[in-house]
Amino acid sequence: MKIMVVDDEEDVQLLFRQKFRKEIKKGQIEFQFAFSAQEALEYLNGQPEHSVVLILSDINMPGMNGLELLKIIKEKFPHLKVFMITAYGDEENYKVAMEYGADDYLHKPVEFDTLKDKILNY
Repeated sequence: MKIMVVDDEEDVQLLFRQKFRKEIKKGQIEFQFAFSAQEALEYLNGQPEHSVVLILSDINMPGMNGLELLKIIKEKFPHLKVFMITAYGDEENYKVAMEYGADDYLHKPVEFDTLKDKILNY
């Protein structure tokens, strides 16, 4: 299962690789990282349709934010599941994310055991 993580903080790459070390080694999960919404869209546009199955996107990023990215993904790639991740408990962002079709909404710091369970039982 190929998962794209979209976050402007590059240290998330190391964190995800560390937390999913066993699943990566077993070949259950493969991660692709994008450090902006624009980079994520460029990657998705250049891939076969079902190569990525899940997007984990931060909401607050410079340039295009995660909610704008979510809206575009759901319009252009409706088969993709998108989990939004935020450090803020903002009710308005939650409502917009659900309106735009988010499949889940998670808070930072990410509870990786819960996230791993959601991904592996997807």
